[in-house]
Amino acid sequence: MSRRVRLIATLVVSGVAIGYILLKIDVRKTLDIIRDASPAWVALSAFLILITIIPMVWRWQLLLRARGIDESFAWLTRAYFVSYAVGQVLPTSVGGDASRIYETSRRHPGQISPITGSVLLERALGGAVTLLLAGIGFLLAIGRYDIGAYLWIELLFVVGTIFLGVVFFSRRVRRHLAFAVPLARRLRIERILRAVYEGIHGYRDHVGTLVVVCLATLVVQIGRILAIYAAGRAVGIELSPLPYIVLGPLLFLVMLVPFTINGLAVREAFFVSFLGKLGVPPDPAFACGFLFFLLTLVLSLPGLFILLWENVRRTPASVPDGSG
Repeated sequence: MSRRVRLIATLVVSGVAIGYILLKIDVRKTLDIIRDASPAWVALSAFLILITIIPMVWRWQLLLRARGIDESFAWLTRAYFVSYAVGQVLPTSVGGDASRIYETSRRHPGQISPITGSVLLERALGGAVTLLLAGIGFLLAIGRYDIGAYLWIELLFVVGTIFLGVVFFSRRVRRHLAFAVPLARRLRIERILRAVYEGIHGYRDHVGTLVVVCLATLVVQIGRILAIYAAGRAVGIELSPLPYIVLGPLLFLVMLVPFTINGLAVREAFFVSFLGKLGVPPDPAFACGFLFFLLTLVLSLPGLFILLWENVRRTPASVPDGSG
């Protein structure tokens, strides 16, 4: 996709989301709600967001180790924080993932395929687990909440996840993928697609690792969902955690839309639309989404400090003045 098309798509998606928000909220009232947010609930939300970095790094370390790449927990934590900082200026989570792949492959030359596979599989398993949580939330919400089309969207993603799982892990399907090679070659993406496919398919023989990674992902997603719930309570939304179990997975999928910077405006529009179906007025709904965004910036601060510190340490060598 050309830069011009991406820029136009970014402006259109962001413009539509901003227009929807402005039609729904009273800006002054919303700012008052954010200003008066409960410090205790805000602190809890920030803590839950920050603490999830531990199981996230651990699961990535397990995936890398399963493919013969041994890396320290400390460096992977550093890479994760840097990826969050990068993700604030590049489109959504994709920018952060690319940062992790790039930095790790530089430390482990010749391992681009398993490294790419580890990051993409981590993302895919995260989506699968969040959809599982959404399914549980849906069953528990039957008869209590009316969220209409959102459930059908989740069902679509569930089906898509199952389909991709079969494509990437089935040996029988693998034999039938040869038909796509000539097309990929003509489009000059064969090398990239092969690296991604081989990177993920290689985990077929590591079922135990995948199970443990899924359990770690479950802990991560529950923590993040509870962080959203705490942000809601901070701005006076009295819903139970139950609807957030349905909201959370959809939000994480919305954040993957590759046409906005860090999901800006699209995320808040989603909060207004989803929570509005549960009887929450637009102003606190927007405040909840925006506050959650501000708190996620907490994860980007360590990465920003790391990048600044490393750039300071990489001072250019002094150049002789030729006077000797």
